[in-house]
Amino acid sequence: MNDKIYKQTNLFGQEDRDDTIYSKKIKSPTYEPSNQKPNIIEIVDTSKTMQLIREIQDSSLDKEEKEFLIEAARRHSVFNYEKIADYYAHSSPQMQYLMEKSALIIIDFEKAIQLGYVRLCEKIQEEYLELENE
Repeated sequence: MNDKIYKQTNLFGQEDRDDTIYSKKIKSPTYEPSNQKPNIIEIVDTSKTMQLIREIQDSSLDKEEKEFLIEAARRHSVFNYEKIADYYAHSSPQMQYLMEKSALIIIDFEKAIQLGYVRLCEKIQEEYLELENE
């Protein structure tokens, strides 16, 4: 492990950062759902997305450009994963399946492998280990 002190610049100037204060352990989080299913409008904040979509629709761009920008605007939606986990716990099997398929929830390690999410995690871990050994 690197025991280097790095200079980090932020809005308030430079500060020393001790690399040893961060854990290198990768551990899967576990979550205990609440007893109450949240309202679906609580699990995602689309306010910025909708603002951008309104601006795009009001623009003088052609239809294809608008469609492209509207798809791109959707990435500004903010998901509340704690509430998503609660919603999942109280949903129908069909909703749970589709939430898993959309990677909103990863419950089953084997299913995560099937859907390709574990390969992504393995690739990130490989790159992380390569950086650590530099």
